[in-house]
Amino acid sequence: MKDAMNSLSLSAAELRERYGKLYSGAVNDVLRFSFQRYQQALPSEFRPLREGMKLAGFAFTVKGGPDLVTDDELENRARLLEDLPPDSIAVWDCTGDTATAQWGEVMTMAAVRRGCRGAVVNGVRDTSAILAQDFPVFHRYCTNMGMLGRFRIYHWQRPILIGEVRVEPGDWIFGDADGVVCVPRDLIEGVLVGAEQILAKEVTIRELVRSGLRPTEVVQRGGYF
Repeated sequence: MKDAMNSLSLSAAELRERYGKLYSGAVNDVLRFSFQRYQQALPSEFRPLREGMKLAGFAFTVKGGPDLVTDDELENRARLLEDLPPDSIAVWDCTGDTATAQWGEVMTMAAVRRGCRGAVVNGVRDTSAILAQDFPVFHRYCTNMGMLGRFRIYHWQRPILIGEVRVEPGDWIFGDADGVVCVPRDLIEGVLVGAEQILAKEVTIRELVRSGLRPTEVVQRGGYF
């Protein structure tokens, strides 16, 4: 995580503030059209726990999967939480698990104390208690099934694969109502500037449409739909 920060000219706070004004479609467009990164959107099943939630932070990667072994699992989970750095997003590769909750109320409390900025997980429980903490979580499902004895954490801060997306520790994770996108750490600032330019251009495009121009005329003037 420190290596990712050291390579950037902007602080984490400024990155979060500026990315927070963007939308994930613009970020994805820049990745695809400007940098030829075509597989950066996490699977579309990941949805915000509450409407309006946004994610913005550095990926803290976690790998786990269905497992009946419980030896040292609670201690392992505690060590993971203690390793969460400020400005991180906990991103979980759950190896296809569809039964258990990997995130709940107390994990949220611990993550907030560490300065973590959100989580991307398959399963969530204690939904109301998480929402009360105003902590952004993107998930695939809610369940009352805890993970002890059903799911085990294997390791963290190594590359993971979620759908078609390889997520490296220190990549930038951005999410909104349209889903989650992973920005490779060497492209964080370039994608930010490109997406900001899209937002500025779209102001002009909206004005052209409101003026009554036909769609073909809007395109002729550099607009798009």
